[in-house]
Amino acid sequence: MDLKVNIRDVPDFPKPGILFKDITPLLSNGLAFTHAIDTIAEHFAGQKIDVVLGAEARGFILGGALAYKLGCGFVPARKPGKLPHAVTQAIYDLEYGTDALEVHRDSIAPGQRVLIVDDVLATGGTAGAKAELVRKMAGEVAGLAFLIELKFLDGRAKLGDYDIYSLIAYD
Repeated sequence: MDLKVNIRDVPDFPKPGILFKDITPLLSNGLAFTHAIDTIAEHFAGQKIDVVLGAEARGFILGGALAYKLGCGFVPARKPGKLPHAVTQAIYDLEYGTDALEVHRDSIAPGQRVLIVDDVLATGGTAGAKAELVRKMAGEVAGLAFLIELKFLDGRAKLGDYDIYSLIAYD
């Protein structure tokens, strides 16, 4: 199935000069969404994934569905101040400034195999922060899965030797 036909280009969003890759048409197409989740799950089948970690908001959508398909738990990574219990935090660089993600300290046990999932791999900053969260909690990054990879931004190079899987690539 050609999933690219379900990705909408939105020029100048969220700021002028950016061509945003909107996944909502794919999410609203049951066949395309099912195909995407099934294909990612097939890639990681048999790798004993204990939990899937996804960051708000689109990472929640993909991560929850993927965790269900793999028969494992889901760990939400959120912006600071959104989780009600003790947290572990990773700070990462943005084009102008920094941002952070947090998970509950008890959401990943030492040695658990964690699959990180998100909608887009761009510069690798957010994905790197999620991998850092897993390492801080003594978990093992089993892999990283993305719906879209923007290859021209070379984010993969910043993520090391992990199993990185993306369904759609833009050169």
